[in-house]
Order: sequence, then structure tokens, then C-alpha cells
Amino acid sequence: MTIPILICDDSALARKQMARTLPKDWDVEISYATNGAEGIEAIRAGKGEVVFLDLNMPVMDGYEVLQIVQQQDLPALIIVVSGDIQIKAHERVKALGALDFIQKPVSADSISNILQEYGILTLTQGKEIEDTPMIKVDLRDACQEIANIAMGQAADLLAKLLDVFVLLPIPNVNVLEVSELTMALKATTESSQVSALCQGFIGAGIAGEALLLFHDSSFEDMAKLMKLDTAKDTSTQVEVMMDTGNVLIGAFLNGISEQLDMSFSQSHPVVLGRHCTVNDLINDNSEKWQRTLAMEINYRIEDYNIQCDLLLLFTEDSLPTLNFKLGYLLD
Repeated sequence: MTIPILICDDSALARKQMARTLPKDWDVEISYATNGAEGIEAIRAGKGEVVFLDLNMPVMDGYEVLQIVQQQDLPALIIVVSGDIQIKAHERVKALGALDFIQKPVSADSISNILQEYGILTLTQGKEIEDTPMIKVDLRDACQEIANIAMGQAADLLAKLLDVFVLLPIPNVNVLEVSELTMALKATTESSQVSALCQGFIGAGIAGEALLLFHDSSFEDMAKLMKLDTAKDTSTQVEVMMDTGNVLIGAFLNGISEQLDMSFSQSHPVVLGRHCTVNDLINDNSEKWQRTLAMEINYRIEDYNIQCDLLLLFTEDSLPTLNFKLGYLLD
């Protein structure tokens, strides 16, 4: 009997990878949803007896989908497939009725093992899942999914170090001219004052800068979590920024390098400005930021007044290598 399968993920790359890693001789009919609202509609239409569900999505996220399925007792077995690998994320989706959790990027073995464990893998001799040529993936989408996975790894490290839950957004990825980057930087923060540090990175054919904007209002709570005496003095604030930057930038770049199968060298982090406006920051540094591929992630910590924005700015010269490295994902 053919099983209706739903893959619910806002990333075209993730949907394509998920479909391609399902067991080839599993008797299924696959449907796709690009956000949680579409996912609920598909489940109600009988297209999602088994659902592979992302967590970070627009319109309606995966947590909301799980809540609705649980509250309305909708007929769906849900396996969460996410880059958010925090232990508390696992606990929350299980409490909301998820069958299990698979870490991105997905592997055929992990999917097959879970399906067999729960007795929902029924193989049909001679029938194979059709390939998914209808799913087109562009550079921006591929970079966004890579950033999503790297973001989750960085958040997991920060969550473990501070014993907190990090609230994750949908990464924003765009190729920007310097004027557009200026507007993007202004839009990242509603705070009147920020402190910032940058750290250069370079690999084979890829180079850029990681820029961390730390909201000044975050220093007090962050210092408490780090068990530092006071957030008032300059040395403590610089220490908070440096420690946060080391975790988020280091883990994020490591996540990118693993997916692109390359290594990055990092320069020493440098404080760009303290207690300044974003305008000041831009005016002082705009000459070195030309056309760039920008990955933007806004990290917030649940129940604390802590917010920081991480931007990875790849040079224009890096785009051909990125295109080449991602080529096997874009077929």
C-alpha cells in the first residue's frame, strides 16, 4: 500500500536532499510544503501520513505544526529534520508528539534506521522513488540551508556552555552591493548602540569577514551567564564580546567548512567599535565592504535580554568557488 509522505521545509535544497535520501524501494507518494501552514493543509488533505518536518520556517514554524497536530489529533507521524540540534529542541519536539529527530544534513542510513525502528518502512520490490527534477535549487537557497545548519551547530555550543535555549531565526542570505549592505546592517538592530568585533577568514578560493554586532543592552545578562562579576567595566565587556564571538564565529565557520569540505584559517578577532551606532560602524568600515555575499543570523537567548547579530561577509571573488563547491547540490 502506497504511503503518502510529506516533506515540509522552506529550503528547496533540504527538500531535494530529503527526497533523495529516502529508501529507493519504499512504496510512497511524496508531497512537498514550503512552510508549516502549507504542511497542515497537506496533512488535512491526507498527503502526510508520515511527515518530515523542519523547525525554522516562515509563516508557521515546526513547533506550531506539532502543536496543531497534537491539539487536533491529526493523522500524521512526524519526524523532525532540523539543523537546530540543541538538546532542549529535541526535548520540546518530543513533548509535542514528534516521533523522532534527525539532524541535518540528513543521511540515508539515519532515515532508514528510524523508519525501520518504528515499523513504517514497507519496501516494494522493483518500485523506486522517482527522482526530483522539479525541485530547482539556486545559489542563494543552497547558501541559506548551509547557513541554517552552521547556525544550529553554533547555537548548540552556546546553549551547552551557558545552559540556555537559543532562539534561532531563518538565516537571511543575499548578494549585496555596499549600499545594500549598509541598509542590511542598519536593519539588523533596533538598538541605538552596539559594540562590534570582526574576524577575517580565508580558505582555498574563499575569503571574507565575520562581523558580530553585540547589543549593548545584552552585556549585563551575558556577564551573569558567564559568571563574571560585573558588566560595567571595559575589560569585562570586551571579554564577553570575545568569548561570544569565539563560540559563534568559530562554530559557524566550522559548520560551513564541514559542508563545503574545506578548511578555513581565522585571523585574530578585532574590536571594531564600542557603544557606537550602526551608522558610525558603517562609516568607519564601508571602504572594505564592497559587493559581497552576506549570511545574516540574529541570535537571541530565551528568557534573557541578550541579542547579537552575526554576519558572514564573503568577498565577491569567493562567489565562483562557492558556486563550484555547491554545484553538486544544485544539479
